This record gives sequence, structure tokens and C-alpha cells, in this order.
Amino acid sequence: MLSAKSLFQEIIDNDESFRLFCSIAASGESQGGWENARIAALVPASERELAPKITRHGADEDKHGRIFNALMKKRGLQPVEVPSETDYTMLLERRGIGLAHEQLKADQALTERDIIVYLSHSRVTEQRAADQMVMLRTYFAGHPEIGKAVRMISDDEDNHLAYTHEELLRFAAAGHGRLIQRTLRECALAEIRVHRDVSLAVMDHMGRILGWPRAKAAVLAAGIHAVYAYERALGWRRMVSLRMPERRDALGGPATAAPEFA
Repeated sequence: MLSAKSLFQEIIDNDESFRLFCSIAASGESQGGWENARIAALVPASERELAPKITRHGADEDKHGRIFNALMKKRGLQPVEVPSETDYTMLLERRGIGLAHEQLKADQALTERDIIVYLSHSRVTEQRAADQMVMLRTYFAGHPEIGKAVRMISDDEDNHLAYTHEELLRFAAAGHGRLIQRTLRECALAEIRVHRDVSLAVMDHMGRILGWPRAKAAVLAAGIHAVYAYERALGWRRMVSLRMPERRDALGGPATAAPEFA
């Protein structure tokens, strides 16, 4: 029976597919770490108190990158070059979502509006990350090889999502509600399309590595398209809603270490 659990188990069990999966994940997390570090360095004076939380966010992302690299190292595997069509963060930037890397490479302070754009982008992408980690945690929290990594990363993603909700609600209360909702909608509609394209590309690479028959590849592609159709029609709304989280000040302390991995 084809299921999310059996599909991911197949990817984990094969060294080449596992290496590609971890390489893609490590690259994306490391990129997120760099982006957050630059944003923290350029935060405007009016939002200086937010800088430590952004720094914590970036440190968590860097930690996740190290964890995925450590998982490969445990198997004696080296990272592979990430295919451009599977580079989620790069494809989002090309669609104008979030803050451009050219802007982050400059030394000019960001504006309050830039911070709202960053938080809106993070709220959408962290929803995706948190949902994916919930799935992995459901099936693999007790896995002897990846269980600890899954649990740790899942906890961090929940914190990141809570943080974006709380900070965006703070900005909304200060009169930026319309900008936030408009930006969230733009980010969500672009993200679901990028997620579809990246999912199709990743499954294509995995299928070739694992020798999937055409029928299986076709069923998986159809499923990805079906998820996109649902998200395009209704599901995107879940990515733009805001509510005060149960985890308040989720990024208010230092990043947690991962000594068993890195």
C-alpha cells in the first residue's frame, strides 16, 4: 500500500535517496540560517528588541542543517549538490517572496515594512515546515536513526511558527493589519505553487534513484497535483490566519544545542 509512511521509509532505507533528501534539507536550513542572521544584523532601531529572536531563529536553522549533515555522516555519506529545481528557498526568492538576498547582502538597515514582509514569509513557510515535521514525527519519532532529529526539529518548527503568529499580531495591533493580510496572501499563493513544483522535482529524482515504475510515479504526481488544487482553492487560508499561540515568547531564550548530532 502506498502511504506517506511507506514512501518515506523507502527513501530512508536507500543510501542514495537518503543522501539526496538530507542534502536538500541541510541546504535549505543553512540558507534560512544565513537569511535570519542577516535580518537580525539589519533590523531597524525601532525593532531592536526583535533582533535576539531573529538571531535565535537563524541559530535553530543552522542547527538543523548540521543535524541533517550529521545524519549523513553517520552513514558515511557525503552531501550531494542540490538540483536547482528542488531548491525551495531559491525558487521562493525568484517569485519575489520574502526579502531579496541582494538586499540582505547590503549594509543598509531594514524598514519596519521589511520586517513585516519577513515575518509574513516566515509565517507561511514555517507552517509548511511544522506540518511536514508533524507527519514525520507521527511515523518516525521512535525511529532509531532519525527519531531524535525529527523530535528536536519538530519542536523548533513549532516554536518558529508560534513566534511568527505572536509578532505579526503585535504589528497588526499597531495598525499594520491590511499590509500583513495582503502580504500573507501573496506569500501563501506563491508558496503552494513552489511547494508543488519542488515536490514534483524531488519525487522525480527519488523515483529515478529508487527505480519506481511509471504507474507509481504517476500516482504520486497525481497526489501532489491534488494537494495543490485543494490548497489553491481553500487550503491556503490556513497559512494566512493568525491566532495568539499557546507558546508565548517561543524564541525568547538561547537556541538549544544538539550535542548528539553536531
